[in-house]
Amino acid sequence: MMRLDHVTYACGPDGLAATAARIGEALGLESVKGGVHPRFGTRNVIFPLKNGQYLEVVEVLNHPSSDKAPFGQAVRARSELGGGWMGWCVAVDDLAPAEARLGRGSVPGNRKFPDGQELTWRQIGINGLIADPQVPYLLRWDDGTENLHPSKALEPIGKISSISIAGSSERVADWLGQPEQLPVGEVVVDWQAPNGTPGILSVTFETPKGSVTL
Repeated sequence: MMRLDHVTYACGPDGLAATAARIGEALGLESVKGGVHPRFGTRNVIFPLKNGQYLEVVEVLNHPSSDKAPFGQAVRARSELGGGWMGWCVAVDDLAPAEARLGRGSVPGNRKFPDGQELTWRQIGINGLIADPQVPYLLRWDDGTENLHPSKALEPIGKISSISIAGSSERVADWLGQPEQLPVGEVVVDWQAPNGTPGILSVTFETPKGSVTL
């Protein structure tokens, strides 16, 4: 099983709270504070969406781990360019094929909730995303965390309808291990020939304000 899990937006120079507030205003959607990712030196705000998906707005922290962890490095690099879309993430049942393909192991991630519960997962592919931002990174949520999935933090009222990516569906399929179909569900992907850096150009959401493209 592979499925589109979330899209990641790196905050701009005005910081996490202001970037999330601006996005929330544009979408007419509520967000929740996610929390700190201690292994990556980042923190996030979550916009829960339908279909088990969510939008993550993320900020790098002045923390030693953010200099070492590829995820922290990727967030810092995007924020230093003014912020914007950093990447997309595909959830999988088994990371072993990707680990074998990429020749390295996945890394653990975690985020603690205010009530002490902890959301844990493993991920791989951030180095690939840094090198070629059209490709998604891969994540496997740990067993027993289903009720803590970020899409369940609020009753979702918006959804992702389409993503515009500068890149190639063949390149992404190759990166994912050649699935018969790209794992985006009902989301429409509009592939554009890269004019400069590949990666997400925009994401369109269905919201209480209608169709909104960021």
